[in-house]
Amino acid sequence: MTARSLTPMFAPRGVAVVGASRDPAKLGAVMARSLSAFAEAGGHLALVNARDDTMHRSIRAAAQAGPVDLAVICVPAAACPGVLAEAAAAGVRAAVVCGGGFAEAGGPGVAHQHALREVVRDTGIRLLGPNTSGFLAPAAGVTASFVPGVARVRPGSVAVVAASGGVNHALAFALTEAGYGVRLAVGLGNGADVTAPDVLDHLAEDPGTAAVALHVESVADGPRLVESVRRLSARRPVVALVVGRHNVGAFAASHTGALATSWRTTRAALARAGAVLVGDERELVDAVGALSVTRMPPCAEPGVGLVTAQAGPGLLLLDDLRGRGARVPELTPGTRRTLSGLLPPLTYQLNPVDTGRPGPELGAVLASVGADPGVDVIAGYVLHEPDAADVVAAARQGRTSGVPMVLGLGGTGEEVARDRAALRDGGIAVAADPRGVAAATAALLADARARAAAHMPSAPPAPAGVPGDVTGTYDEHEAKDLLGRLGVATMPRRACADRAAAHAALAELGGPVAVKLLDAAVLHKTEIGGVHLGVVTGDDLDAALDRLDAAGARRYLVESMAPAGIDLVVGARRDPVFGPVVLVGLGGTVAEALADVAVGLAPLTPEEAAAMPAELAGHALLTGWRGGPVLDVAELGRIVAALGDLLAANPILDEIEINPLRLGHEGLVALDAVILTRKADDAHPDQ
Repeated sequence: MTARSLTPMFAPRGVAVVGASRDPAKLGAVMARSLSAFAEAGGHLALVNARDDTMHRSIRAAAQAGPVDLAVICVPAAACPGVLAEAAAAGVRAAVVCGGGFAEAGGPGVAHQHALREVVRDTGIRLLGPNTSGFLAPAAGVTASFVPGVARVRPGSVAVVAASGGVNHALAFALTEAGYGVRLAVGLGNGADVTAPDVLDHLAEDPGTAAVALHVESVADGPRLVESVRRLSARRPVVALVVGRHNVGAFAASHTGALATSWRTTRAALARAGAVLVGDERELVDAVGALSVTRMPPCAEPGVGLVTAQAGPGLLLLDDLRGRGARVPELTPGTRRTLSGLLPPLTYQLNPVDTGRPGPELGAVLASVGADPGVDVIAGYVLHEPDAADVVAAARQGRTSGVPMVLGLGGTGEEVARDRAALRDGGIAVAADPRGVAAATAALLADARARAAAHMPSAPPAPAGVPGDVTGTYDEHEAKDLLGRLGVATMPRRACADRAAAHAALAELGGPVAVKLLDAAVLHKTEIGGVHLGVVTGDDLDAALDRLDAAGARRYLVESMAPAGIDLVVGARRDPVFGPVVLVGLGGTVAEALADVAVGLAPLTPEEAAAMPAELAGHALLTGWRGGPVLDVAELGRIVAALGDLLAANPILDEIEINPLRLGHEGLVALDAVILTRKADDAHPDQ
């Protein structure tokens, strides 16, 4: 056990409650009650209150009476740093500060939290919180929480790592209700010391943890979180729920005193590290519960075999799976011949397979579908009808080695609960409804794809041909020159210092042309009237130049108009949390309004970048929609990867964006480009 180990916190030999009280309503009294089961199981529980003669007068006295690894501190915020220092001096190795009044409250609270950090730095004691409702370790008998009902959370193999103490407990209760239970459930609070990567690293070494639910609101150290998730997901599944899809930043900041992290970037980073992403807390429970029971082998393109004993729920399940991008392949002729001998002729048997009702043949049907070469996982749904079929026996009969099963068992009552428990104990993931089956199945698919991708070679170093001499400021003409060095196509253009040069450019290029204000300091030219399109004649040009002059133009760019097409936005920038990232989305002047983008960590391979457009809601527009152009994803992948490589090769480069990147029938062409650099003294290669 290392000096920074979290074992003394989550599996302590003894616990001291500092600020314990006889008043049942006070935090110290509630904590003492929560931890009473720890004492009943033989752990050393010490109550500390300097003003109560029936308790220990100090932490040192409590430690002399028995081993104390963990101090649960229940005193006002201003007193917490001193108590934490006293605990460290007494040999206590971990502490929890549940109360608020720290960075999340602002004012003096910021100083109180800083003082806690100083004690941690000077003594090495591990600190959970402040501003957290604590943690649960049911298997160890430790419920360091002030939330009523924690004693009813049953032990299991799922761990929860949550930014919020409230979410931590909500997930622990939901996992218990779903029958999975909890191995460890931690609410990080303000994260003054112990953060998500610390707990994830601890769980990576815990053989009792089968799967981990991760709830993220903000990230202080992106690369460390990514590395911890990558290390853990190689051993056991990680399912992540990231908050912040909509405008919740102000509330998030007031919650923990930390800024909300970019939702898209965080999700992209966690997916790259091997985590399964979910959209809400219910889906998180279904997904992590399923993955705690069963896990698919790595597979790049897994197929789902869908079996339903009732057509209506089966349609809901199929629709949900299709919406999640699951592949539901048609079964082979051999499988269909087998099924035709088991099922009535009017039932649907191509995939999904509809049995009509659960009957004695259900086990054989499941086995036949599982044996189909195109099926890597079975998703099923059955209403509980004990007079028609023994679902548990059928599921056991229908299991195929290497093909996990997710089964929805609809119904209510103790008999249904027992059957669901028996299925889980047999290694079959269980849900109560079609949506839960779809969420669980999608999680298994995503985990299998992530593990397959983890075996692929990582992005190589930036090729030798990538320019490494980016410096200074760039106007649009200079930015496009740089893109040309990367092999990105642009339209013919001329940079013009005066009107005469602009007229000469029009004569040379021929109309129609776009005429733009040329100034590195102006990033959004359209907003100030700095772009005029379809200029054909000299009179048109003079009118456009007049308007550009009124907008403050000193130089002009005259550029041939591109053919019509679909506008994309691609770019690369340095994220303040995760470092270099790349972006692909639907672009043009409405890019910010649409916000239909995919984000990835850089550097990345062209093949990885080529997969990004498939994540867009408007992906169909890029595949020849109504006779439109078809995107060459390999070419786009090459461009996006090159932008990431350019960022990696030039520490002074902050951002490069091509918007729009026009997709036409002749291919991709950059119509506008922005490059942002920083001062050389501020450049850091690792940011």
